[in-house]
Amino acid sequence: MLPLVAMLMPNWMDPEYLLNWMGNWALWGTLIVVFIECGVLFPILPGDSLLFAVGLFIARGTIDVPLWLACVLLTAAAFLGNVSGYYIGRFLGTSLFRNPNARFLKPKYIEQTHDFFERYGPRALVMARFVPIVRTFVTIVAGAGKMDARKFFVWTAVGAVLWAPTITLLGHALGNVEFIHKNLEAALILLVLVSLIPMVVEYFLAKRRNRNTNSADAPKHAAPKHPVTNNHTD
Repeated sequence: MLPLVAMLMPNWMDPEYLLNWMGNWALWGTLIVVFIECGVLFPILPGDSLLFAVGLFIARGTIDVPLWLACVLLTAAAFLGNVSGYYIGRFLGTSLFRNPNARFLKPKYIEQTHDFFERYGPRALVMARFVPIVRTFVTIVAGAGKMDARKFFVWTAVGAVLWAPTITLLGHALGNVEFIHKNLEAALILLVLVSLIPMVVEYFLAKRRNRNTNSADAPKHAAPKHPVTNNHTD
């Protein structure tokens, strides 16, 4: 592990460390991580980078599982995680997000996700797959809002099929590139940073929207009245 990477993220956020630590159970451990991140209220997990690393490890032979089987299982884990999140939201609503000082269940997360859902509608279930943190809470919002279950299952299945296999296949394809072999840690940290780009962009867009809203709501001061001078002379 490179010193820079070690400083940037703890071991449990380092996909290479996790997969090596899980050994022969690497794929099964990844399924659990993906399931949890996709709907069981624990958003700070290496979802994208872990999928990428699984594909890369399969290409290197470190994980001895057929690529197609890994993609099917990871897709299923992502789908079932979302379904769990949906029913958590349906039965508990957003009552778990009341403490602004909470470590993970912050009210602002549910508010940002609600705005995301309002802006994109059911498509948010697909788009949110590629946005860390949002992908965890969008299903809670869908459940709390009593979104039609059939519609939810369809859209979240589409998202799972597009997300899990795409990133795993990308890791597998790049796993055969010698440069990636020699710079695995740098490649993984780059993927983590790239996956954070949507969050950064959304943060600045939200600040701009808030600024515009505050400007629109600000009371407008009336222009000062100048005394009327009578220039008429008798």
